[in-house]
Amino acid sequence: MGTITPYESAKGRRYRVRYRKPDRTETEKRGFTTMRDAKLFLSTVTVSKAQGDYIDPALSKAPVSAFAEAFLRSRRPPMLKPSSYAALEHSWRKHVEPVWAHREIASIRRSEVQEWVADLASRRSRSVVLRALGILAGILDVAIDDRRLANNPARRVRNLPRHGPGKRRVYLSHEQVSTLAACSPHPTLVLVLAYTGLRWGEATALRVRAVNRQRRRLNIEENAVMIQYEIIVGTPKTHEKRSVPYPAGLDPLIAAACAGKGPEGLLFGDGEHHMRNSGAVGWFANSVRRAQVVDPSIPRLTPHDLRHTAASLAISSGANVKAVQRMLGHASAAMTLDTYADLFEDDLDAVASSLNAAMTAAPEPVGAPGSANGLM
Repeated sequence: MGTITPYESAKGRRYRVRYRKPDRTETEKRGFTTMRDAKLFLSTVTVSKAQGDYIDPALSKAPVSAFAEAFLRSRRPPMLKPSSYAALEHSWRKHVEPVWAHREIASIRRSEVQEWVADLASRRSRSVVLRALGILAGILDVAIDDRRLANNPARRVRNLPRHGPGKRRVYLSHEQVSTLAACSPHPTLVLVLAYTGLRWGEATALRVRAVNRQRRRLNIEENAVMIQYEIIVGTPKTHEKRSVPYPAGLDPLIAAACAGKGPEGLLFGDGEHHMRNSGAVGWFANSVRRAQVVDPSIPRLTPHDLRHTAASLAISSGANVKAVQRMLGHASAAMTLDTYADLFEDDLDAVASSLNAAMTAAPEPVGAPGSANGLM
């Protein structure tokens, strides 16, 4: 089982526990201040050996960095989208590595992780904090899988940052969309974004062969994202292809965008190079500024806000939630409802009005007070 022996140290009497590891080699742990603590440790070792859960303390002295590469490698594309992996790797380099890379995995305490999370939350957004914590937890999970660590101190951390109010969504009217398109050097792209709800990368990755003019459909098969100034083309965000309808009024414009290009030509731009948008100094931001001169009610917005506009215009036109879900490429109708719950407020009023009309039209029950058959 093991032996416990006392010894004298500069700090007084201490106890040493000697025991055999599962491989039959002998090891020891020193420094126990009481016989009780030493016995408790030996009992824990004995039980963990019997249950097959024993972790060699020597193996737990490895640093976090020893497992980071395996964790990151397991997330590389195609396991994650290139943009998601880039964000993951950036978070490791910026937030996790500087604090934890050289720490021995067995030395990390949950209280330390909690303190780190609180400090990070005071400076960065909720999404940044949760991503960084998820990376540390994932790396320590690798150590657990390798039987280097018994439990994960980065799991079940309490007091995580709460959801903030979030960015206020922008919804343009039909008139505002028309004004914005007229003030843009790429009006067809603006109108397609506003009336189909495509993501920027989905729209700029469209090829001529993806246009079905007979059915007025855009087949979404690719997504183009910019990572460190390089355009990376992959599958759509949900990894699933979908067919998105476009209004008949856009057909002549889409036909013009297809003209002179082969099936593999890009629908928007010169047909060869994916269009880019350089943030606050790009063509879209300049288009918004010009449109605001014409119509001051137009708010500041990004290309992604046109996706919200498409949802708003579709819902206000009477489209049901399932149709909007398929158009936007959401995983479920519940996700669409959660995302655009504010757009369905009018439906609640309509429900109350319908119930009131039905209630008023219903005949009074026989014998009701005040009716002709009621008791006086």
